[in-house]
Amino acid sequence: MENLEELARQMRRYIKDPVAFVSNVLKASPDKWQEEALRAVGSSPRISIRSGHGVGKTAFEAWCVCWFLFTRPYPKIPCTAPTQQQLFDILWPEISKWLKRSVLLDSLFEWQKTKITMRAMPERWFATARTASKPENMAGFHEEHLLFICDEASGIDDSIFQTIEGALTTKDAKLILCGNPTKNSGVFKRSFFEDREIYWTKKVSCFEAERVADEYSQRLIKQYGEDSDVVRVRVLGEFPKAEPDGLIPLELVEAAMMRDAETEADSDTVLDVGADIARFGDDETIIVPRIGAKVLGLFHYTKQDTMTTCGKILSVTKGIMREHAKPAATIHIDDDGVGGGVTDRLREVISEEGLNIDVRACHNGGAPRDKEHYANWATEQWCGLKQRLVDGDISLPQDDELAAQLSTRKYLLNSRDQIILEEKRVYKKRIHRSPDRADALVLAFSNGGNTDTALAQLLGGARFYG
Repeated sequence: MENLEELARQMRRYIKDPVAFVSNVLKASPDKWQEEALRAVGSSPRISIRSGHGVGKTAFEAWCVCWFLFTRPYPKIPCTAPTQQQLFDILWPEISKWLKRSVLLDSLFEWQKTKITMRAMPERWFATARTASKPENMAGFHEEHLLFICDEASGIDDSIFQTIEGALTTKDAKLILCGNPTKNSGVFKRSFFEDREIYWTKKVSCFEAERVADEYSQRLIKQYGEDSDVVRVRVLGEFPKAEPDGLIPLELVEAAMMRDAETEADSDTVLDVGADIARFGDDETIIVPRIGAKVLGLFHYTKQDTMTTCGKILSVTKGIMREHAKPAATIHIDDDGVGGGVTDRLREVISEEGLNIDVRACHNGGAPRDKEHYANWATEQWCGLKQRLVDGDISLPQDDELAAQLSTRKYLLNSRDQIILEEKRVYKKRIHRSPDRADALVLAFSNGGNTDTALAQLLGGARFYG
C-alpha cells in the first residue's frame, strides 16, 4: 500500500510540471527551447513547434509521451507521422530509449513495436503508433486524458486533422504538432497564422539549438544562400517562400520524401535506373533505381574511373532485379562527356553476359519531344518530373542534398518563348556544387510526365526573361 501511495504522490507531483518530470525521472537536461515548450505542454491544450533540422524535436516528443503516460490515469496517446520510417524508425525507438532510462518507468510500462502499455492495465492505459495515411487510423480515440503527437506535421493531410479534432473534446485533451515548416498550406501552417489564437507556438532555428553543429548551418547558407528555401526550412525554421524563377518548390520535394509508396509487384514492370556520371573531380557519380513511383535509394561515388563506374551500375541494377524479381531493366545514362565511355562499356558487358537490360543514352542538350514549349531534352524531363511531384505520383528517399538540388534549380524563357533550364555551369557557379543527385533522379524518370500540364503548372505566376 505504501508503494502505491508513493507512486500516486509522484504522479500528482508532476501532473502539471513536465520539466521537473524530465529532469528528475528521465534524468535529462532540456535545452532552453525544450524547457519552454515543456512548460507550455503542462498548461496549454494545443502546441505547435516549427524548427530547423536536428534541434531535438524527437526527444521533446518522446518526453511528452513518457510524462503523459506516467501522470494520467487511463491515458490514450496516439502518435502519428506521414511515413512509417519517421514513426517507427525515429520517434518510436526514441520513446523506448527514454523509458529504459528510468527504472520506475521501465517497470511500469511495456514497449512494443506499435504500442506502449501500462503492464497492469494494457487495454486502457497506452500510447500507440499510427501512420497518417488515412483518417480512420486516427479514429476511435475518446478518453478523458488524451494526447495526440503529430510528428512532421507539415506532411500530414488536413483530413487526418479533421478526425483528430473530433476527439479533442475533453478537458485534458492535448495536441502537439512538430516539424520542419515544409509546406505553405494546411493545419500546421495555419497554426502559426490564422489559428494562432488557439495554439501556443514556437519557432526554433538551428542557431538556437545547442545540439546542432554551427558547421551544418553555415554550410547550407554558403551553398544555397541565406534567403533560399533550403536554409529557411532546414536552418531557420521558416516556411518556404518559393523563388519566382525556381522550377520545383521545396514543399513538393518534401511531400514526396514523406510519401510511402509500394513497389509495383507486376512482373511486367521493369526496373528503371538513372545514372549521372562523374570521374575524378569533386562531382559525384549517382545511381538512382526506381520501380514505378518509388525511388529505391541513391548510390553515390566519387573519384572512380569509368570502368569501375560501369561495374557499380551493373552491380546495383542486377542486385535490385534479383531482389524484386524484375526480369528486365532500363538504364538511362547521361551520355555527354565521360558518360559516353560508360554507355559503350555497359552495352558490351550486357551483350557478353546476355542480360535483359536496355541502355538508353541521354543527351541533356538534345531535342525535346515538345519543341514548341521546351528548348532542350533536359528541360522537358525536369518539367515532367515536376508534374509527377505535383500529382503526388512519386516517393523519394529522405536525402537533404537531393532536396536542396531539386529545389534550387532555376529556369527562364528564351527568345523563342521556350522554357529552358538553368545551365549546369551557371548552377555550379551559383551554388558551388553540381546538381548530380537531381540529374540522376530526372534520368530515372525520363520520358515520363504530362508535358502540357507541367507547362501550365510552371507558367502560373512565373517571372519571364527575354
